[in-house]
Amino acid sequence: MGELAGSSAELGAPERIRTEFEFELPRGYVDDSGTVHRRGAMRLATARDELTPLIDLRVKENPAYLSVVLLGLVVTRLGTLGNVHAGVVEQLFASDLAFLQDFYRRINAEGHTRAAVTCPSCDSPFEIDLAGGRLGES
Repeated sequence: MGELAGSSAELGAPERIRTEFEFELPRGYVDDSGTVHRRGAMRLATARDELTPLIDLRVKENPAYLSVVLLGLVVTRLGTLGNVHAGVVEQLFASDLAFLQDFYRRINAEGHTRAAVTCPSCDSPFEIDLAGGRLGES
């Protein structure tokens, strides 16, 4: 008897896709008690997630609110908060909102959380993982 050849994908096993990505906000969400929540997770968006904000009255009145509603749907975890929703997202610092908008674009359009950067001292290009820890940490 011979050994089985080929990978699990070749044998018809279903391919696994990563659907949730962890992140750490640059500043963090400050709740009513003063607790700062920085670590969280975002799931891949579905077609429904992209369409739902379009019928939201807040978005109809102010199209700029679309990203707030959308992020409220796809951010699955933020610190110890029990429920992340548009009301939480609208209380984020502007830098954290911009971070999440970029993170959303990267995982949904590009399929990864890496970003190309250039060292300001030596001009050498390298990649960082936006989902990783703080700079300088391993």
